[in-house]
Amino acid sequence: MKIALVTGGSRGIGRAICNKLAKTGCYILINYNKNKDAAEETLNIVKSAGSDGEIIQFDVSNPESIITALESWKEKNSGKHISVLVNNAGIRKDNLMMWMNDNEWHDVVNTNLNSFYNITKLLIQDMLVNKFGRIVNIVSLSGIKGLPGQVNYSAAKAGVIGATKALAQEVGKKNVTANCIAPGFIKTDMTKDLDEKEFKKMIPINRFGTPEEVASLVGFLASEEASYITGEVISVNGGLYT
Repeated sequence: MKIALVTGGSRGIGRAICNKLAKTGCYILINYNKNKDAAEETLNIVKSAGSDGEIIQFDVSNPESIITALESWKEKNSGKHISVLVNNAGIRKDNLMMWMNDNEWHDVVNTNLNSFYNITKLLIQDMLVNKFGRIVNIVSLSGIKGLPGQVNYSAAKAGVIGATKALAQEVGKKNVTANCIAPGFIKTDMTKDLDEKEFKKMIPINRFGTPEEVASLVGFLASEEASYITGEVISVNGGLYT
């Protein structure tokens, strides 16, 4: 049974990803930061899907928190390793750059970009040793196109895209792949403040996407069938091109 870690797995796209990977037979590590009840709810969904898992608390923006949690898990699970990593956790703190404060910049970069480095670095060696690994990074249309009011978010997601392309070239010979999924407008807490009626006019499919539609692609990229796909950025955006 493959073990999959999904950061920000307690709700939204993360919860849908946990459910999808559970249906493919993975044991799911559901990362959360503050909302334990939501993580427990996701765990129940995982079990209902016919698999099993556990919740794991750490703050993806805090390197010490990451190291403590994952090293502790490794000590308690000798002989096991995480072979599927979905870097999904993210935050937005939108503001025009002229008004952006330092915290809005650093918080977004730490959560969306530095977390990729801190978590992936801890897990990549086991993937290489075992000659199998799947790394899927959830980025954004903002990281491809850049959006006004999201200089911080766009920079962080674009950084993950560049890092993923480089990492894919480093680890490919060991049957480890690294890819990005770039959602467009997906119905989650992060888009609840947007006027869907207005924004969907820009989308050829004429609606926002669902978390399950993103999760479906994660399930494929995490599988054996996707072994020849790496270093890619795949958009799930209803035809909303840059």
